[in-house]
Amino acid sequence: MRLHSLFQKMHDRTPKLGKAVSLATATGVIVGNSFAGSIPIWLMGATKIITGADIADKTVIKIANYWINSNNTLIDTILPKKDWRISLPDDIDVQGKYLLVSNHQSWVDTSIVQYISRDRLPLTRFFTKFELIYIPIVGQTFYFLDFPMMRRHSKQAVTKNPALAGKDIIEAKRACALLKDKPFTLLNYLEGTRFTPKKRDTQQSPYTHLLKPRAGGLALAINALGDEIDGILDMTIVYPDGVPTYGELWQGKIKRLGVDVRHIEIPDELFASLQDGGYENDSATKEQMFAWVEHLWRQKDERITSMLAEFEE
Repeated sequence: MRLHSLFQKMHDRTPKLGKAVSLATATGVIVGNSFAGSIPIWLMGATKIITGADIADKTVIKIANYWINSNNTLIDTILPKKDWRISLPDDIDVQGKYLLVSNHQSWVDTSIVQYISRDRLPLTRFFTKFELIYIPIVGQTFYFLDFPMMRRHSKQAVTKNPALAGKDIIEAKRACALLKDKPFTLLNYLEGTRFTPKKRDTQQSPYTHLLKPRAGGLALAINALGDEIDGILDMTIVYPDGVPTYGELWQGKIKRLGVDVRHIEIPDELFASLQDGGYENDSATKEQMFAWVEHLWRQKDERITSMLAEFEE
């Protein structure tokens, strides 16, 4: 960790220079790795789509893991001393299949998920908009890695063309099904957007630290993956010094961070009903799912309060 010591000294002696050098180093490495990996990602991704070859799929995943591990090494190397308190279950497996739900505050959240998952959880995917596929490198990588991509249709579009009704759900299920034969962590931000006090107040959320949760994405994942999953995990993340921007992560400004990951259980009867498509077809199942998610969110809201208080002790 000699290089880390050099960065630490720089941050201690000349903080402005340290932040600038850390950000420049991170930007250079991330951009360089992204472009260097784009050609093999494209070649192996296209091979996977055309031939369905298992080796092509595994190679795409290896390239993605290399990119993520490079970012994680950057966090350990170029960022100054950190008080990051991270708690994960002992029985999770990098070869497992998990659904992961989390609160959402910053673009940094996903990088933190990747950091804490290192050698502990499989590659993280998450629901994303289909339109991202048009973003060079990033969008195609999401597609090649079997990220569930949602193609949403407005009410007006469905009214004009009733055949579009339910197409987004069908496509999302198909994408989820592609994960069945490989380890995965499927991340779902139940709030649907990043938390801000203004958004909380606008929607009159009953929670202090959270927006109202949505149950549809998790219900869809359970319906598509069912008995394939090894468990459902709940991640709670807090930033005691304020919600950071992505750039502030690489400047080393996130001095304090709290992450708590734990197993959560869903009632067997509700799980079975969701697996059979009850969320879409049965109002009682939908009500039970909402009740379960709201209970989960009340507990998370209390946990966030406790985690923040622990940093002030």
